[in-house]
Amino acid sequence: MRTSQESIMKRRMVSSIILFTITFVAMLVFVGLYIDETKRTQETYYVQYTTNMKHVSEDISSYLNAEGDKDFRYTRIVSDMSSANSFAFLLDRLSEEDKKAVNELNACIMKYPEQMPAKLGDMQKAVDDILAGLDKGYEEAQALVDSIDKLGH
Repeated sequence: MRTSQESIMKRRMVSSIILFTITFVAMLVFVGLYIDETKRTQETYYVQYTTNMKHVSEDISSYLNAEGDKDFRYTRIVSDMSSANSFAFLLDRLSEEDKKAVNELNACIMKYPEQMPAKLGDMQKAVDDILAGLDKGYEEAQALVDSIDKLGH
């Protein structure tokens, strides 16, 4: 009787080990898929962020070179900057300081439309440097934000 109980226990132990191994491998596969999807999502966010920053740069050029409807062109800058700001906060590759610089630049473009048109050339340079992958672009953006008179119009 002892041998039959021992064989039953051995079969259960082997079954448990096989089940554990299958479960462990399945868990590793799902973790790998999750990491892969997270990387793809981050890439999509980065593409959207850079696309919107390119639109900001193009909109600033359009504003600076235009003679016509400047209000419409400024509204496009605000819209594209707001969208870029939204994607910036979703990106893991940007530091908190970089996200803060983009957010404050967005706030300035919305809150101070009287001051910002004079500073759009500097803003375009900062945006172009950000698009070129230069850290100084975020520093330039922060310097631009710091140059705004936040108590006045």
